[in-house]
Amino acid sequence: MIRLALGITGLALVAVPVADAQRFRERLAERMAERAAARGAEAPAAGMVEHSFGTDPLQKLDFWAAKDTARPAPIVIFVHGGGWKRGDKRNATGAAKVTHFLEQGYAVASVNYRLVPAAKVEDQAADVAAAFAWLRSNASKLNIDPARMVLMGHSAGAHLVALVGTDPRYARAAGFALSDISGVIPLDGAAYDVAAQLADGPSIMQDTYGQAFGSDPARQKSLSPTLHAAGPNAPAFLILHVDRDDGKRQSEALGAALRQAGTPAQVTRIEGRGLIGHMEVNRKLGQPDYPATPVVDAWLKTRFQP
Repeated sequence: MIRLALGITGLALVAVPVADAQRFRERLAERMAERAAARGAEAPAAGMVEHSFGTDPLQKLDFWAAKDTARPAPIVIFVHGGGWKRGDKRNATGAAKVTHFLEQGYAVASVNYRLVPAAKVEDQAADVAAAFAWLRSNASKLNIDPARMVLMGHSAGAHLVALVGTDPRYARAAGFALSDISGVIPLDGAAYDVAAQLADGPSIMQDTYGQAFGSDPARQKSLSPTLHAAGPNAPAFLILHVDRDDGKRQSEALGAALRQAGTPAQVTRIEGRGLIGHMEVNRKLGQPDYPATPVVDAWLKTRFQP
């Protein structure tokens, strides 16, 4: 059967097989996301100060001090997505997160990392760990509490924070222990088991996964948080996903592997479907009427208790 659909390159009607309609919509959604990112960085929330945690131009983070300076504050450290090859600490952060977390009494950091293909995914995980270590070593100067530091990441950033939270090599190389991470919040990742995602993930993303993870099974295994989850791990995980078959499958498998190892791992489905929902969980988190916001708030309170 053939269905008419509006072509994305012009005004002409293009015949699209029904079987390809979902892939057509997903390609359109991905292009919309790429164009949104390409429009440039968001204006940062007031009070932002940029710091370098390494010598590469991309080894930088934006930092917002907590509003209450009377005592060291907990901190939420955000890692952007972008298919491991694009994105930025400002234009992929989401508009509401920083302001919302500051209102909760937390400090906030948003981290850049080196990008594929100039860097490898291993380098990106090392950058996330290095940013965490830099913040921890500068805790007194920044008035943050080094015992209350949570990693949060979206999409590719979800994979990276999960990897840093399950594979102790990155923390060890950066000079801290996994127990120094208060918790990890991956937002709608879908590559926690790389080989499984390459085998049964959506065809639209296969080139991206191939570019990031290559074809060596041993390397794919080494970059899979689910396969490191036997421990040691960061102390607790909150894993959020929307209604995407691969994101749901991967999130539930990571949560099960963590719990099997004795690591508390809450897996929660958030409303929203496909790539549109995938973008919304990042863009809308922090808005008071978005369902993920109270879930994250409640979980952070448990992790940030003095």
